[in-house]
Amino acid sequence: MSLTHLSTRWRALSWGERRLLLGLAFLLPAVAGLVRLAGVGRARRCLERCSSVPVPRAATAVEILAGQRLALLAGMAGRRGLLRATCLRQALAVHFILRRRGLAPCLRIGVRRREGRLDAHAWVELEGVPLDPSPLDHLAFEEKPGAWKG
Repeated sequence: MSLTHLSTRWRALSWGERRLLLGLAFLLPAVAGLVRLAGVGRARRCLERCSSVPVPRAATAVEILAGQRLALLAGMAGRRGLLRATCLRQALAVHFILRRRGLAPCLRIGVRRREGRLDAHAWVELEGVPLDPSPLDHLAFEEKPGAWKG
C-alpha cells in the first residue's frame, strides 16, 4: 500500500479514531508479549483482571457499532502497526478495551475447513453480534465455565 494511500486513510479518521488506532498500535505488541510469556489462558485471565468492572452492562446499538469500528481499527493496527498481530491478539485487545468500557464482550475462537485444511479464527461478539468486519463462517467452540483456567 502506498504512503499516499495510508496518509489519505489516516486523514479520513476522526481524532478519536486516530487516538484509538495509536493506542491499539501499542497495546497489540503488549498483548502479543503477554501471550508469548504466559500462554493464551493466563494472558486472557490477566487482561480480564485488569479490565474488570463490578457489574458489566448491556451494550446499546451505538456501542455495538462503536465495537465494530474498534475491531476494524484493531485489524488496521494489527496489519500496519509496530508488530503484525494475529486475529487472536487483536480479539484479546478488543475484548480488553470493551471490558474497560463496562461492557460484557464474548471472546470467540472457531475453526472451519478450507481447501482441505483447518483454519482457526478468533473474534469478539457483543450482545451476540460479531464485531469482526470480515464474514465469519467459522464454527465457534462452546465456552465452558472455567475453560480458561490452568
